[in-house]
Amino acid sequence: MPAAEVDQANKGEIPFVHDVLIVGAGPCGLAVAARLREITPSALFTDDEHHRYHWIARNAPIKARKNGRLKAGNMSPSLKGNEGGRDACSMKGPCMLVLDGSGDNWLSKWRSLFKKLEISHLRSPMFFHPDPRDRDGLLAYAYAEDRSCECYEITGCVGKEVSKHKQKKRRYRNAHMPPSIEERDRKDYFAPSRALFDDYCNGIVDRYGLDETGLVRQEKVVDVDFDLMLNLDPNDKIFKVRTDQSIYYARAVVMAVGAGRPPSIPEPLADPDCPCICHALAPNFSTSKVAGCNVLVVGGGLTSAQTADQAVRRGACHVHLIMRGPLKIKPFDVDLNWMGKFHNNEKASFWSADTDCERASVIQSARGGGSIPPRYVTLLKQHVRTGRLTIHTYTTLESHHYDPSLGTASVKTEPPLSDLPRFEMIYFATGVPSKVDEIECLRTINVKYPVEAFGGLPALTNDLKWREDVPLYVTGKFAGLRLGPGAGNLEGARLGAERIAWALENPDEDNLSEDIGAGASRYAMGIGSMFEQLPMA
Repeated sequence: MPAAEVDQANKGEIPFVHDVLIVGAGPCGLAVAARLREITPSALFTDDEHHRYHWIARNAPIKARKNGRLKAGNMSPSLKGNEGGRDACSMKGPCMLVLDGSGDNWLSKWRSLFKKLEISHLRSPMFFHPDPRDRDGLLAYAYAEDRSCECYEITGCVGKEVSKHKQKKRRYRNAHMPPSIEERDRKDYFAPSRALFDDYCNGIVDRYGLDETGLVRQEKVVDVDFDLMLNLDPNDKIFKVRTDQSIYYARAVVMAVGAGRPPSIPEPLADPDCPCICHALAPNFSTSKVAGCNVLVVGGGLTSAQTADQAVRRGACHVHLIMRGPLKIKPFDVDLNWMGKFHNNEKASFWSADTDCERASVIQSARGGGSIPPRYVTLLKQHVRTGRLTIHTYTTLESHHYDPSLGTASVKTEPPLSDLPRFEMIYFATGVPSKVDEIECLRTINVKYPVEAFGGLPALTNDLKWREDVPLYVTGKFAGLRLGPGAGNLEGARLGAERIAWALENPDEDNLSEDIGAGASRYAMGIGSMFEQLPMA
């Protein structure tokens, strides 16, 4: 929105009220913003319908000008301003504002972390992306730009199928059958490079006009309140979003905040006075000064593997990697059973669970803690063979003591490891624990409009709404009880955006049966007949 409209609030004038305010400019926020400006999403329209609608949108103005039947002033809003290759549908959608404390561009924090950890490829497959139009859009983009060579195959997924004959034999023996991904889907199980994914996301931003000046603002959200604002609307409640710089108003708010809190070192190991400890996801993370040093990395997930690999490549004398469990090797952060592209029995059983408590336990089981993909396991084993890395499994860090005179820290582990040296640097790659009641900017909402939480995840409505009477929508990891274990990844970003957009575009759908009657509602769903509405004699 123009800056003048927002500055009205600071000048004492009537402030501007946005239709939708998105908190977070990461993949989830981008997915929601793009979906709100897409008129033919892939979840609702087939490929043939896509081609037809966009062909009409592209050619209708030309035909009209040729026949002289349509003037520019009468042109549909969806067809105006389509110069420079920008998609026609980018001109539609609600009035939006996006707030992110990391930067004033889309994916600022995402790109910063990828750059710091020197990540060359994503972990997710080709059909995980925030584009609402085409599920195979990233794959098509890679082929169209002749950049498929930038993708590497995710091993251990395709080619592990069991023949129907063996499946039948195993059923009778009650033997475990591994997940099956068909050979025809092999092309989907490649990981895109960071550059390829960035360029594809830039294309999404350009297609939907999400690069407008002032659309994404670098401001940290401090508080979100939902109440009557008599000077704005005496009848309906409105959101008041306070940041570290200004105050904004909106009719609906979307929380796309990732973990919802800054990374922190687990208690009781946190010590602000110790200069040699750092969280791998913290803003001050760096391995630029580890050359010739002994380094300790704590954690059993992908980030710990990336940190250890980076420290070795930066010239560390020796790197010790400790993890409290075994070395888990998984292609993705969730089990392969959940990664099917279309037919997914695990998701079906998850959505049919009776309670949110059951769903929370399913999520915990499916994710199963930190894991490392085969590609990074190969790198770690290479470092082990060269004597630059030692991996300690089933080991817990109990305490550490920093000696200022030596500039190093000693550590105590369980079970004890007698051969550990003193460390110049200790990196914690222990993830970021997420609990909805610990999100600082939602404290007011939690007090005024409390909701149940299971495993730290809020019990949202099926539309990912906070409550039926509160149009605060939540996507990403905190929508796990409705989207499943993959809510925090790129696939969850697109699924969450679809539900939120559907709810925002059809706000009165829940009251349909009350307005038209139970009989008409049954008839609309294909149950019964119109005669059910007739009064009984």
